[in-house]
Amino acid sequence: MFGRLTNFGGSLFDEFRRLDEELNEASGRWPWPAGIRSVARGTYPQINVGSTPEQVDVYLFAAGLDPATIDISIQKNLLTVAGERKSPVEKEVDYYRKERFDGAFRRVITLPDDVDPERVEARYRDGVLQIHVQRREAAQPRQIKVQ
Repeated sequence: MFGRLTNFGGSLFDEFRRLDEELNEASGRWPWPAGIRSVARGTYPQINVGSTPEQVDVYLFAAGLDPATIDISIQKNLLTVAGERKSPVEKEVDYYRKERFDGAFRRVITLPDDVDPERVEARYRDGVLQIHVQRREAAQPRQIKVQ
């Protein structure tokens, strides 16, 4: 009875689901994160996390912060960054669109187990908070010389 609806290399319902996902992505309305450790669109601040054998680098894109008000802590392998971005609000203005985030934020990033919580450096420059967490010496690869 429904054979003609499902002979498109998949079901017609799969095509509708795919079309709905493409429309949501194109319009920026994605109701759920893209991956298991991802966060919803619009989460502030946006982050990039990368690693080398020597360290883990975390970059938070957070323009307009006062560096003295940023709270960074590390416990075991959880890096927590919290703060607040304040933007001036004019009382006489009726905003019909406001896209810039303001208010308190808190991001928690899971780091690899081999990071050294005693060797963390942070700097804020040009609206980017850079956090470098060194790995433990014992966890780093070392070259063995053959004699």
